[in-house]
Amino acid sequence: MSRIPRIALTAGEPAGVGPELCVQIAQQARGAELAAELAVIADPQLLRQRAAALGLNIRLREIRPGEPPRPCEAGELGVIPVPLARPCKAGTLDTANAPYVLESLRLAADGALRGMFQAIVTAPVHKGVINDAGIPFTGHTEYFAEQTGAPLPVMMLAAGSLRVALATTHLPLKDVSAALTPTRLEQVARILYRDLREKFALDAPRILVCGLNPHAGEGGHLGSEEITVIEPVLTRLRAEGMDFLGPLPADTLFTPRHLRDADAVLAMYHDQGLPVLKHVGFGEAVNITLGLPIIRTSVDHGTALDLAGSGRAEPGSLRAALDLAIELSLARHD
Repeated sequence: MSRIPRIALTAGEPAGVGPELCVQIAQQARGAELAAELAVIADPQLLRQRAAALGLNIRLREIRPGEPPRPCEAGELGVIPVPLARPCKAGTLDTANAPYVLESLRLAADGALRGMFQAIVTAPVHKGVINDAGIPFTGHTEYFAEQTGAPLPVMMLAAGSLRVALATTHLPLKDVSAALTPTRLEQVARILYRDLREKFALDAPRILVCGLNPHAGEGGHLGSEEITVIEPVLTRLRAEGMDFLGPLPADTLFTPRHLRDADAVLAMYHDQGLPVLKHVGFGEAVNITLGLPIIRTSVDHGTALDLAGSGRAEPGSLRAALDLAIELSLARHD
């Protein structure tokens, strides 16, 4: 039983699809190689309501401190109860429940740091309603970095064999160039290389690096960041034996010829790399936060308020995030 990981699963925005996705992925039995205890941090009544709306049966088993993990059977979820501030209607946001969302994240981070959870998997939250409640919130990535004391989280999404990490994350496009300093780029690149080795067991990862500007700056005629920032950083890393190739034009980097022998791509900003990845694997892609002392994966989509409670939300991305979290947690403890 010591090999059975306990995975914290946060249900996200209560008005969104997160609660029902948690119920859906619990319906199928997991193979022995991915057996785990799923510990959903949520309001139990909310989970029962969504299960009833979808015509699904769910058995909730409260997880108590000190209990060893045991695999969840089909139709069963472990639960760590957190009460909603107000009853929730699917598809209708309520600022009163914003503290509930953050409390579920806090419990997940605290439990992972204390070893109660071997990984965290997060369903989507709604940043707008949390901020409308008067609580500054940028996103899961930044929140878990703050809670765990990680100096620099790195956002990476994976779909099949394609992995795309970001040098900058949730910034207006006009602010990207100023944020892309040599120090930041080098830190991100080192974290990406290290975690590909340590968490993904890649002995010598090969990483393709996008330029910031069209045509990777065209020798300085379309921008100078490739010359002044990106190339010097990559030269230093390559001198230490790290396999970084670039900077390459983003419009040709994401082609089979380049990607065939690559383990990951490092994009300079959010919408440079993620549209390609989501085109390849939307609904099955996984968001992984690198640079943390814990394992955290998430879905590749938002709260989908228009689908909440309808039964039309697809659980593929959450299932993929859970599978990867289990794989990484088992590998970490080999």
